[in-house]
Order: sequence, then C-alpha cells, then structure tokens
Amino acid sequence: MPVGTLGSVKGISQDVLEELGVQILLGNTYHLYLRPGVETIRKIGGLHRFMSWDRAILTDSGGFQVFSLTHLRRVSEEGAAFRSHLDGSAHFLSPEKSMEIQIGLGADVIMAFDECTEYPADAQRTRNSMELTLRWAERCKKYFEEHKHEVPWANQKVRAMPDHTQTLFGIVQGGMNRDLRRESAEHTIEIGFPGYAIGGLSVGEPRDLTREIVESTLEHLPEEKPRYLMGVGTPEEIAQYAQSGVDMMDCVLPTRAARHGLLFTSEGKISIKQARYAQDESALDPACDCRVCERYSRAYLRHLYAANELLAQVLNTVHNLHYYLATMRTVRAWIRAGGGSGATDVPDVKSAYRP
Repeated sequence: MPVGTLGSVKGISQDVLEELGVQILLGNTYHLYLRPGVETIRKIGGLHRFMSWDRAILTDSGGFQVFSLTHLRRVSEEGAAFRSHLDGSAHFLSPEKSMEIQIGLGADVIMAFDECTEYPADAQRTRNSMELTLRWAERCKKYFEEHKHEVPWANQKVRAMPDHTQTLFGIVQGGMNRDLRRESAEHTIEIGFPGYAIGGLSVGEPRDLTREIVESTLEHLPEEKPRYLMGVGTPEEIAQYAQSGVDMMDCVLPTRAARHGLLFTSEGKISIKQARYAQDESALDPACDCRVCERYSRAYLRHLYAANELLAQVLNTVHNLHYYLATMRTVRAWIRAGGGSGATDVPDVKSAYRP
C-alpha cells in the first residue's frame, strides 16, 4: 500500500496511481484530523470523494504518530494527550476518538488505536504497553460496532461498491518479546476482528530481529484472515514477508527514497545524485517499462535532481512505485503458482514488470 499521509501520495496524482495499478492507499488519521479536519472531509462525503479516489483506502489509527511525538505526548489509560506538531495546540486521542475520526473519514479498512512500544524497552514496560493496547482494542471494537453505520458514504454513490462497509482490524503489540507477542495475538483474536496487524516494528531494532518477531507472531495469527505487517520494507523484505504469510504491507520507503534520489531497479539500488550518471544516456532500468524508464535517461534524471527540479521527485516516485508494484505482481504470481519453501523461489521482479 503506497502511503498517502495527507490524502495524497507525495508528488503523484490519482490518475497516475491508477495507471500504475495501485489497488489500495494508506491514509493517516493523525495528520488528516489536524489538517484539513475530519468534519471537512465528512461533509464532502468521505476521503474517497474528497481525494477523488474510487479504490480502497486504509487508515492507520494515529497511534504511531502520537508515539513519534515523544516529548509532546502523555499516555494514560484513557488515551493520549498530545500537542500538534503544526501549531502546538492541545489534543486528546482516545480509542473512541480514533474510531470516530476513522469512521468519519470513511476508509474501507480502519485500525484499532494502539500504543507503539519504543525500542529498547524493559520487560515490564513492554507488558504494560501490550496490555494497554488490548484494553484499547476492546474499546475500539465496542465503539465501532455501535457507530459503524455512520460512515459518510453510506447512502452516496462514491464507491464502486456502494453497499460496502468498513472493516476494523486489530493490532498485535508486545515489543521484541516473543512470549508477549504470542499473548497479544491470542487475546486480540479472542476480542475478534476480521483482520490482524503486526505493529510496533521498524522502531530502531535490528532488521534480523524484526524478521524474527514477524515470523514468530505469524505462527499465532489465523491464516484464513488478512495479516497486515505495518511499516515495512525494502522490495526484498516484502517478497520474503509475503512468502512467510504476510498479506498486506505499507511503507514510505519507495516515495521517501525517491525524494532523496534513491531508486530501486532490477540491477540494484541507484543513487541518481551521483556524478557518474551525468552523461549516462541509458534508461534508469533497461528492464523496466514504466513511463520514466521508457522516456528519460539517467543523465536527465540526474540533472533534474542536481538542479532541485520538482519534476525529479515526481519521476523518481513514479518509477519507485512502479518497481514496488511490480514486486507485488511477482509475489502474487508466485502464490498463484503454488509458492515454494525458500526465499530464492520467489521469481525475479523483472518477470512481472508489465501489469
């Protein structure tokens, strides 16, 4: 899922996203709540209509963004008090408030409000945080069941499937403790959700530890329901996690890296800012059929970046998103073919460049 934090994937219009084959976008509860505000979006008919996007949207709960504020937040049993990073104004986000906002935004998949545990954290801190997330999950489900009919698009033809309803996913926490992750998974399943996310990773821990926690947590989540790994990763990691049994992933890496001149290709990563590409007339990735690789040279892309042209960010982002989506097409083809038992069984991304 490409990340569209403020209802926009930075630098890319919705028609280009459709052309690339994006099926679902991620929006951010915290940021949309602060700007332009949930009531503005609700009155217009929900986030789909507001951003003119007729495909699926998932919104996160806002918990990770509040966690990221560090010195501007205070967490209690009731929720999280924080100050806006925009103007310093005071706000309070509770499980019920997160549900109210996400229902008002009208996303297809919404996430339970959770507390993301920092790394490193001692055993007692990790347990307290995990148990708080479980209590919040119960409150989220209760509020959602009582108010899910209030979606702004319930009686409007703003979706390809106007009879579609929202879905609430639970989130498994537990830091880097395998036993706490198991306990969190078991209790979250007891509460009961149509899908389950693994949260609280990519917060500074070693990548090998991330993979260990993901794989051990997957063992305790039902295979027949969607399993969503939040906030990862590189194309190689995505293929490996999908092979391990993850169904959904999101990451800012393809768009953020693009804005810094880091591009993913079938021949490896390329830092287009390097001087060695100044006179390189070849395509960014000769195996790629995206609109960027079919038209522009590495020399031109390097020039745009060096000249600080906005077009550099746009073209780089188009290519990186295309590469990630091609990776996912490869993964889906691999799954349909029956999969395999080792990471090397995942076919090369070049085989799925064309939609």
